[in-house]
Amino acid sequence: MRHRFPTRLTFGAATAALLGLVVPLAPAAAAADLDGAGDSSRHGAASYKRVGYFIQWGIYGRDFHVKNLETSGTAGKLTHINYAFGNVGPAGTCQMGGPGSDPYADYTRQVDAAGSVDGVGDTAGQALAGNFNQLRKLKAKNPGLKVMISLGGWSGSAYFSDAVRTEAGRKALVSSCIDLYLKGNLPVNEGRGGAGAAAGVFDGIDIDWEWPGSDGAEGNVFRPEDKRNFTKLVHEFRTQVDAYSRTLKQRKHFDLSAYVPTAPAKIDAGFEVSKIMRDFDYVNLQGYDFHVSGESTTGQQSALYAKKDFSVDQTVNAWLRRGAPARKLVTGMPFYGQGWTGVTGGGDGLGQPAAGPAPATWVAGSEDYKALKKLAASGAYKLHRGPRDGNAWLFDGNTLWTYDDATVVRTKAEYVRREGLGGAMIWSLDGDTPDGELITAIDRGLGRR
Repeated sequence: MRHRFPTRLTFGAATAALLGLVVPLAPAAAAADLDGAGDSSRHGAASYKRVGYFIQWGIYGRDFHVKNLETSGTAGKLTHINYAFGNVGPAGTCQMGGPGSDPYADYTRQVDAAGSVDGVGDTAGQALAGNFNQLRKLKAKNPGLKVMISLGGWSGSAYFSDAVRTEAGRKALVSSCIDLYLKGNLPVNEGRGGAGAAAGVFDGIDIDWEWPGSDGAEGNVFRPEDKRNFTKLVHEFRTQVDAYSRTLKQRKHFDLSAYVPTAPAKIDAGFEVSKIMRDFDYVNLQGYDFHVSGESTTGQQSALYAKKDFSVDQTVNAWLRRGAPARKLVTGMPFYGQGWTGVTGGGDGLGQPAAGPAPATWVAGSEDYKALKKLAASGAYKLHRGPRDGNAWLFDGNTLWTYDDATVVRTKAEYVRREGLGGAMIWSLDGDTPDGELITAIDRGLGRR
């Protein structure tokens, strides 16, 4: 089974590639106004999107399952779940069962009654099992909840550029993704799948191409023409998805979104902002990894505001200046932290030299919020806060973790309301506490009590 990275980046040399910078790391992102939505008093809490990424591979070592979204109360506080990730293969089409995909996790794994959302276990004869079937059950328990298939990701974006070079290639890619995920025509695997097996599970498509027009993971192909081809790809998705909707007995609107970068250099290299926003329902802004543990100096990873450094606010303004409507900008928030060890120089630890990434549960330098909360409660670390509570970090004199706690994410959610933005996005849901502390803070910050 192939598992992908637990955060959206690899460490060290990939840092600059991720944010598109040669100098420190950057921000970018968000929003003009749409239909007068800049006045946050004009719409209620329910209008804000609450988008959470569920990682396919979390069912293994992390032991995080779709059922956890129900028992924690998280599902009732979300509008969208982004399932990470769907796979675009070497042929330039959405594929299941090839390199990078995991049909066992997706739809063949038999979930027992104890692990099932509704308490009913899978049987040998059913066409759909695994995560997909559990997501279907979760939607039944939470009317109005949408599930999106997220295509690509940091380690799954190698073939986008080749796939979209021609009109024929774009049409084939989009058609294959609609067939596999929206129509639910799964290949038969271990007796499961078949025509329409997953129909109704997914309510839209999230494009996680990292990144058009600039480098991402090592080995990814990218070209200058990716910028215009991405615009054409988005329009092809909008055209085909809407056409498919018209064939249904009960027509529905399928959402179309994307995960988009923070760095101005990456925005300008890959995105014709005003054009793509016509076809997107919304985009999810990278609001984290401004500094990562692969760097030799500690830094904040996700500050709301920062002087002479990168921030969520700067990211939002970068997208606004390029013509993005405010209400189509959903602000990313991390449910994990970046950490360094061997920090020298004293003070509060921020902006100081470090020996390397801090030891962690899954990958050095990256730790779930739920683990960092325990560190904060241990008394061994001192908690520090930045300007206007827009970021937080723990420091014990040697190891530093920069992360978002409940205070920070609530402050960011209130910022979303104040600025008339579209909502909040989370990477990733498995990092929260079992009782959903962070998602509850976001929910309250967006106005629901």
